[in-house]
Amino acid sequence: MNPGTHEVFNQSTPFSDVNLLAGNPALADALRFNHPQLDLTALHAVGAETGSAAMQRHARLANAFPPQLRSHDRFGQRIDQVEFHPSYHHLLRAALRHRLHATPWTAGTGAHIERAAAFMLFTECEPSVLCPVSMTYAVMPALRANAAIHSAWAPGLASPRYDGRFLPHDRKTGLMMGMGMTEKQGGSDVRANTTRADHDGDDAWGRRYRISGHKWFLSAPMCDAFLILAQAAGGLSCFFLPRLLPDGTVNAIAIQRLKHKLGNHANASSEVEFAAAAAWLVGDQGRGVAQILAMGAITRLDCALGSAGLMRHALSLALHHAGQRQAFGRRLCEQPLMRNVLADLALESEAATALALRLARAVDRSENGDDADGHEAAIRRLLTPLAKFWICKRGSHFAQEAMECLGGNGYVEEQGEGVMARIYREMPLNSIWEGAGNIMALDLLRALRHGDAAGALAHELAPLCAAGSHLAARVDAALHDVDGGCDEAQARTLARRLALLLQAALLRQHATDAVFDAFTRSRIDAANDVFGLLPAGVDLAAIIARAAPPTAD
Repeated sequence: MNPGTHEVFNQSTPFSDVNLLAGNPALADALRFNHPQLDLTALHAVGAETGSAAMQRHARLANAFPPQLRSHDRFGQRIDQVEFHPSYHHLLRAALRHRLHATPWTAGTGAHIERAAAFMLFTECEPSVLCPVSMTYAVMPALRANAAIHSAWAPGLASPRYDGRFLPHDRKTGLMMGMGMTEKQGGSDVRANTTRADHDGDDAWGRRYRISGHKWFLSAPMCDAFLILAQAAGGLSCFFLPRLLPDGTVNAIAIQRLKHKLGNHANASSEVEFAAAAAWLVGDQGRGVAQILAMGAITRLDCALGSAGLMRHALSLALHHAGQRQAFGRRLCEQPLMRNVLADLALESEAATALALRLARAVDRSENGDDADGHEAAIRRLLTPLAKFWICKRGSHFAQEAMECLGGNGYVEEQGEGVMARIYREMPLNSIWEGAGNIMALDLLRALRHGDAAGALAHELAPLCAAGSHLAARVDAALHDVDGGCDEAQARTLARRLALLLQAALLRQHATDAVFDAFTRSRIDAANDVFGLLPAGVDLAAIIARAAPPTAD
């Protein structure tokens, strides 16, 4: 064999051992805008760890060796446990150490914003393990509706010490929670649920029930407990269902199988059946939908944050590759049309970051009482479906375009080393989970019907109006449609318009002039939704330079 035929050249190096925050001025500027007093020291530590080769190896292994269901032991006894590769536990240990789960609820003003940025950085490394982290974050407010359970479980749920052992809650150093809402016949229509809850007495944790039925999706089945929906005498209600009961016995949860999914391979998603499993009422009977929607609003924030984080990493991979790969006598990043595509991707990534962090600020301010006039609560209600809809909807298109920048190398899995392929498979999940596009657009219409929605949006869009009369006219037209109501069939159109205007208003306040100019000319003036159509005169060099990823340490 001629060794000369196997000389490897003109291949980009691995993108690893970088600080993911240090080379991301878009995220740093958005953080300064939303939380000027924030000390970035802890986030730089997150960026350094999640960008390390060691963590990338754990991410690869956790996906290449997905969880396995052990329904029975070798003696034929049912055990219903899920085994994970050690790298899964390593990743979760790091996520909790960086306080990505429930700690912001007790950490004061700014904690939700800092956590949002850390969540985005961690997503760049490995998003699958963040499913139980996100659910643990989201359930904390709901648990307040059962004071006894909240008192017993909140300290463990907020603990930064991950504990993957299968033990009762009071013997663990840290706890995690999942959710179970979807059933075979209903999907997003949870009112069609048939799982039954029968009252079984009262004890120290409140009203106890026996749950009989199933869940078509129960994510992260090895969590310590779940919030589920079931039909009680008073209607669809929310229940706290632990894996292990207070006396240490295993609850009657039978894991039927693990889902074989397109992506999200490191995370276990399951189908389960409940055979008179013990659970405790959280809140009032008949209020289950409202409570689950409140939790869903929190996890929808994480969907937007996660998609923005994946966009950023896909962009970094594309820029890193284009900066080293040569074609037709020049590096890819020097080719005019490729520069247009890369700059366009950079605009989308920064706009997604801006909108996701603005939503995180609304959550932070409204939860911490820093909202005297109620504006943050109002904008939180509007931005949650908007950010979830638009950022997640753009994510899959973004990943495909970024993959094209790498060509065939981007499409190759290579036993988990193909990070771009993993991102591409992961992107649709955030769009589907916690309500797909139609659900978000309809939820936006509901939000627009309450309070002074137009007034709240006008306040947020004022910086855009000040940027030019033609932009002010676009804002006025959109607010007119908000005031006049929107036909349901046009809900996605309105969501798109509002999301783009809000992104432009945010970029006006904390991005560069080059970024703002290119975004408004391409998204608002020309209404381009295909990447690589930036008009002549846009400062491609400045946009690419701002988005350039960090180099290896």
